[in-house]
Amino acid sequence: MSKPWLLAGILLACHTVPAMAADPNAPMTSDAVTSDAGMTNAATPLTLSRLFASPDLSGPTPRALKLSPDGKLLTSLRARPDERDRFDLWARDTTTGREFMLVDSKKVGSGAELSEAEKMQRERARVAGSKGIITYDWAPDGQSILVPIDGDLFVASLDGTVVRLTNQPGGQLNPAISPAGGFVSYVRDQNLVVQPLKGGAARAVTQGGAGTVHWGEAEFVAQEELSRFTGYWWSPDDKRLAVERFDEAPVGIVTRAAIGADGTKVFDQRYPAAGTPNALVDLYVMKADGTGQVKVDLGSDPETYLARVDWTTDGKALLVQRLSRDQKTLDMLSVDPSTGKSTILFTEKSGDRSWINLSDAYQLLHDGSMIWRSERDGYGHLYHYAKGKWTQLTKGDWVVTDLAGVDEAKGRVYFLGNKDDVLEQQLYAVDIAHPGTITRLTETGWWNSASMDPKASRAIISRSNPNQPPQIYLADGTGKRLGWISENALTKDHPYAPYLASHRQRTFGTLKASDGTVLHWEMITPDLEPGKKYPVFFQHYGGPHVQTVSRAWDGALPQYLVDRGYIYFQIDNRGSYNRGKAFEDHLYRAMGSVEVEDQLAGAMWLKQQSFVDPAKIAIYGWSYGGYMTLKMLGKNPGVYAAGVAGAPVTKWELYDTTYTERYMGTPQADGPAYAASNALGEATNISDPLLLIHGMSDDNVVFDNSTAFAARMQANAKPFEMMFYPGNTHRVGGPGISEHLWTTILNFLDRTVKNSPPAKP
Repeated sequence: MSKPWLLAGILLACHTVPAMAADPNAPMTSDAVTSDAGMTNAATPLTLSRLFASPDLSGPTPRALKLSPDGKLLTSLRARPDERDRFDLWARDTTTGREFMLVDSKKVGSGAELSEAEKMQRERARVAGSKGIITYDWAPDGQSILVPIDGDLFVASLDGTVVRLTNQPGGQLNPAISPAGGFVSYVRDQNLVVQPLKGGAARAVTQGGAGTVHWGEAEFVAQEELSRFTGYWWSPDDKRLAVERFDEAPVGIVTRAAIGADGTKVFDQRYPAAGTPNALVDLYVMKADGTGQVKVDLGSDPETYLARVDWTTDGKALLVQRLSRDQKTLDMLSVDPSTGKSTILFTEKSGDRSWINLSDAYQLLHDGSMIWRSERDGYGHLYHYAKGKWTQLTKGDWVVTDLAGVDEAKGRVYFLGNKDDVLEQQLYAVDIAHPGTITRLTETGWWNSASMDPKASRAIISRSNPNQPPQIYLADGTGKRLGWISENALTKDHPYAPYLASHRQRTFGTLKASDGTVLHWEMITPDLEPGKKYPVFFQHYGGPHVQTVSRAWDGALPQYLVDRGYIYFQIDNRGSYNRGKAFEDHLYRAMGSVEVEDQLAGAMWLKQQSFVDPAKIAIYGWSYGGYMTLKMLGKNPGVYAAGVAGAPVTKWELYDTTYTERYMGTPQADGPAYAASNALGEATNISDPLLLIHGMSDDNVVFDNSTAFAARMQANAKPFEMMFYPGNTHRVGGPGISEHLWTTILNFLDRTVKNSPPAKP
């Protein structure tokens, strides 16, 4: 649940990048809409079928942008104009601007069904709806690219030739080219396989992977909740491998019925529910051929998590982040790869009433020092760790959200953060020699993301705002735009152009929680008629580690809802992310409390607005947001006109160890907190119309959550409606499905809210 599905079928919080004004130095406010001067003002009605059709209304948005090792090519994955969910590999000459397709996924791919293991990996990486090419890896010499398609591996050359590397049933997981370019590695049949890149026989370098034992993979909770998606790591010189081995034997079994339209497949899934055993995880170091295996000393506590693994830049040591099961202590271990012996370099501690948020915002430097993000002063900031001493590089009541790159030659660190506005993300720079002196490199009024080449000489910057779909450009180390990668301007040929005339501005504001905390909201209204009151589509997520209110493009779905006569509204409650640790820690052992209270404050504020019909506020949420719908209806019956709960957790004992215990502790030690947080206890309080939705093959929030809730409601003669989707997972969507889903939701809300009789005076 660490990555919420805010909207099934369409992910609303699209924190990507938009386009620049004609003058690259001219600011553009979030109220501006880029368009052709001669564009017609006639509005074209936006329909559900068009929302989910191809091409995407947000325009072309390349994925996985990478510069070739020599910087001559910029590669990316692009959706096909006629199939928005299928991606091909493209290249752009950074000198001439010439663009060409490197790999056509339809010509190369077989269309074979993916293995169940790869399907679940894609689900946990939130790319389950994508087809064709979803990832690729440059060889370090810049002459070839490893391309996985339909479960097999191909090597693409720059001249357009594509050579098949594997042709094996069962698929290959976690494929990669080794750092020095000597090998291709991947997981097959639960063992790690290494194969020479230039040709030669593949060799399994681990043995014993079968049944509950896996080599080279990340266990379920590492993928789902720790954002670690691999289980092996090459040394920089290709001579050694660090490889995870995990055994799921202690983990409880959930029988997951993947109920589809044409039949049912039953899977006995190892699912570590809160308070129950996790997989047993070990780490080994071995030579590239699998010999000389040495077990790494991860400590005496088998309950710890293997959070992150990195080799030092010289390959002489392995750095391992070890996280305690209660997620209050994070140790950075330095490991001798020859012996497996480990020592603690430093430790992060969260305090008694908090937890540690893992981050990828760190980088090992060639001089042996490290740039490291920590929340030790209450906000996420960057530190320089050198020779056992810490220097804080950034400081203040704002947060660093990610590390973009480090120019080691100049001692300059590039990072993303919200120093100027909590609703925006900007690219900044700070010099290690001058801590606290921060330079902003991107324009205000936008939500930006960025990645940089290894030397941090150039940045690929993506940005968007509420009125401009994502754009991408190449910039130098000062932030100066060198050229567009995807301008995506809203000209007359843009997919969204026919609907610009009815595009409504998004407004932002604040209100106060019961303890005086400032909360941010956003709203889109129809063209308000004097004296008329409107129904509200009140969306919420509410869970920890997520921010939903921002100056980013939200896609066309909110505009469609507004076209139908709804006001669109959402608010970030206490507990959400990017406001500092104290703001997030409100949810410690208290999920289903303050966030419900703050959403209620948003509803009560709405009811006071002259243009809002106070009796017609409908609430909607997915995943944690679905859980929130049930808690909001159960705690405050009669306040909301109706609610839609998608894929909700209803009983935290049913959700996984890593996420649930981070915030709630264990059911054994914190039983009263679980009882208060669960949605089942208040289910019988629900008297307002409710629509319950769930994918019947969900391996994240397992289907048992909704069946438990349905049974409780039925046993107490409480009416509600439900729609379950055979074969769909935590993401309910795809051709036909997305349109059906939103037709179901809006038919329900139109009937129970928008078109319901006015309340009696």
